[in-house]
Amino acid sequence: MDTSSPAVFVNGEIMKLYMGRRVRTVVQVVRNEGGAVVGQSTDNQQLTVKGGATSVPVTHFMEVIGIADGPQSIRAEICSDFGSNFDTSSYNGLCKLANGQFKNLFL
Repeated sequence: MDTSSPAVFVNGEIMKLYMGRRVRTVVQVVRNEGGAVVGQSTDNQQLTVKGGATSVPVTHFMEVIGIADGPQSIRAEICSDFGSNFDTSSYNGLCKLANGQFKNLFL
């Protein structure tokens, strides 16, 4: 596993703390907009994924790894289609644990 450039687990709210850094999140695709994907984060915030996988169907969940280049924007490096069934509550909980009480367990 490459640990030279770790990506922090974030939701929409936590992402604001990591602007300019590499992050990892999951969004539900709402629409494709001229080379960008507009999605809803696991904590129900609207995020824009620039350079994302515009081929991911609307309503599918997509994992995004990239640079948080704004409070609600990610410049994507890697996008993965997670399909139409995803437990947003569990992922949101993971983000809170990975940035809170158990932060020392995550890169």
